[in-house]
Formats: sequence, C-alpha cells, structure tokens
Amino acid sequence: MKSGQLAILGRPNVGKSTLLNALVREKIAIVSDKPQTTRNLILGVGHYPEGQLILIDTPGLHTPHHRLNTQMVQSALGTLTQSDVVYMIVDSQVLPGPGDRQVMEQVTTAHQERPFQGVFLLLNKADAVAKSRLLPLIDQYRTWFPWTDIIPISAKTGVNLPQLVDLTFACLPSCPELMYDDDFLTNQPMRHMAAELIREKVLEQTYDELPYAVGVLIEEFQEEPGLTSIRAVILVEKTSQKGIVIGKKGMRLKEIGQSARIDMERLFGMKIYLRMWVKVKEDWRDNVQTLSELGYG
Repeated sequence: MKSGQLAILGRPNVGKSTLLNALVREKIAIVSDKPQTTRNLILGVGHYPEGQLILIDTPGLHTPHHRLNTQMVQSALGTLTQSDVVYMIVDSQVLPGPGDRQVMEQVTTAHQERPFQGVFLLLNKADAVAKSRLLPLIDQYRTWFPWTDIIPISAKTGVNLPQLVDLTFACLPSCPELMYDDDFLTNQPMRHMAAELIREKVLEQTYDELPYAVGVLIEEFQEEPGLTSIRAVILVEKTSQKGIVIGKKGMRLKEIGQSARIDMERLFGMKIYLRMWVKVKEDWRDNVQTLSELGYG
C-alpha cells in the first residue's frame, strides 16, 4: 500500500476545492465561482486500491489586503513544508499571468529546500478548451519547471483524473500501514462544515454583491437523539449588506437556510433544525478575536 500528503495550490478560483471533492469522491469542501471561497486548509482522504491520497486543499494564493487574507496565504504556503507531492492548478481558459508565476516561485523555493516526490501541473477546465489552444499552453508552461507531468484535466467532469491518480501513486513510497481508517474522509468538525455550507449558500444567493464580506459563526451545535439544533450568525461588514442577505420580507435568508439544511442533512446523515441571524460587524476581517472565533488562523 502507498500513502502520501498532497498540497493543492493555485490562484483563487481555479478549481482546487472541486478537485479535492472529486478525488475524495464526496463533497467536503464548498465550491463557488467566486474567488477566495476557501479560507481554511481542508484535509480530505481519497481511498483507492493502491492506498490513500491525503489531500490538502488550500486558499488561493493572492496579494492579501486584510488580516484574514494574510492568514489564508500563510496557511497555504505552510503546506509545502510537509507535502510529498504538489498539484499546481491553473485555469486552461486563461493565459499564464503574474499570479501563476507567484505560485510557481513559491513551489520552486520549497522544492529547492526539500525536494518533492512529484510536482504536477494540472490544466483545469480543459474540457472547455480546444486542443489547438491547449498544446501551445502546455509548451509555454513546460519551460517554467521540470514537472513530473503536465495533465489537462476537468475537476468538474472527471476528465483525466484516473490518469492523475495512477501517476501520483507511482511517485509515492510504500508504507507499512495506512494513516486513516477506510471510512475517514476529512478532519473538519461538523460545526465548521455547517458554517461553510451556510456561507456557500450565501455566495450562491448574493452573486457578486458581497462574496468577501461574509463570515459564518456557529453559536450552538447541539446534538440530540433524532435531531441536531444549530444556531448560526452570518457576519457582514455594513448595514446595507445585511439587507442583501435577508432579502425582501426575509425570503433570501429563508432560501439560504433551507438549502443549507438540506445539504447538512445529506452530509451529516441526521435531521437538522437550523436558525440563523444576520449581524453587522465592521472590519471583522481584520479583527483577531473574530477571526479566531470563526476558526481562521
């Protein structure tokens, strides 16, 4: 059997969380078309006949403008010191840019200090790009780094993911015993996953109006026989944003709650009673105490 830790790195909104869910074969990370959706490191374990892939989904690497974003970037880069394999993901629909270079420089520096057993460049969303455009892109990226392999993939549809898994296990060493039990998928507490599911639904409902200004605090998570009660507070930074989340006559907040509850019941395998409030807390993204309460850092 083989096992190893894999860091999934890339700019914001290139499909890192979608890839994690696909390789674990369960939705353990929220996904959105909004940049910087992932704020914490998320560990997921993919169980295969060859062994285990211990995957670490990271926040997108970007130039931080708040304490929250600084902590996100630091946590992402910290995974490089402990990983055996790196997946660097880029969006094959766009040309390489400074953000991709920034990620590559971090990977190169870490590789020089502690060589990885494999470094894969994954051109995501390749199913939406013509081969005539993909080949020059591969040639351009090939000059950046001595990649173990460059693989066009679609994390959403599964294109070339079996090939990626096979090539990854070929890089990993044998181990006397596996680290996690067969039914272990993630180290995320249900409390944190509940908060993330609510935030995902807020992003879906509010579109481009406030993707970065929203945090979710779980004030109560009470498990009882047959029913789990959850009380959550959605944090925003301005009074106008509170109205956006609540919606006309509270209908948007109601839709957010219903959608989040359905996902929680499916994921947790239990009935959920969910209550939610919206609270204005100015500059919460720079507040150390609030970030700690939200589990960031």
